[in-house]
Amino acid sequence: MPVEYYRDSDMLYIKLAEGTSTESEETAPGVVLDFDASNRVIGVEIEDASKFIKLSQLELRALPVADLILRERVLPGAR
Repeated sequence: MPVEYYRDSDMLYIKLAEGTSTESEETAPGVVLDFDASNRVIGVEIEDASKFIKLSQLELRALPVADLILRERVLPGAR
């Protein structure tokens, strides 16, 4: 389940399942759910994420993690 942050648009995206989004619905201000053709939620988009979430303090808790993959995406000019 990838969690990606897009600094240029200040959007946090949580991909819950593989698939193509065929419909989206804003369920709360700035929170958009993506649905596939079977009406399953496959992703959650949080707009203006840094206003609501302390991105530097994201935590994983009580997850049955077999393989944890940590990746750092370095943006051009960020270093």
